[in-house]
Amino acid sequence: MLTWGGFSFIIESNQIKAFMTFQQSLNLTDTPRTEYNGWSDWTTWNCALWIGGDEGLYNIARRCDDWFDFILEMQEFGMNKTPDGAKWTEADYDEMTECINEL
Repeated sequence: MLTWGGFSFIIESNQIKAFMTFQQSLNLTDTPRTEYNGWSDWTTWNCALWIGGDEGLYNIARRCDDWFDFILEMQEFGMNKTPDGAKWTEADYDEMTECINEL
């Protein structure tokens, strides 16, 4: 198999069949849960990054008692994930509750 420019080519008896190998979306639940920049995983790190770096999200999070309250607030706004695609509901609950309590 030969890969070039996002395509895979399978060579069979002088004929080449091309298959597109572009991934349509990243399913974060399929990635191994390993530590990421001091957080339990990429999703938790990304959620914390957005809360700490976006004034609107920061102010909403400060008004919340815990991570569950924050998720409910985000659902009311129709925002189920960060702009980077990390779903709020997939972040580590305990770490994010601690993050919110420290704001």
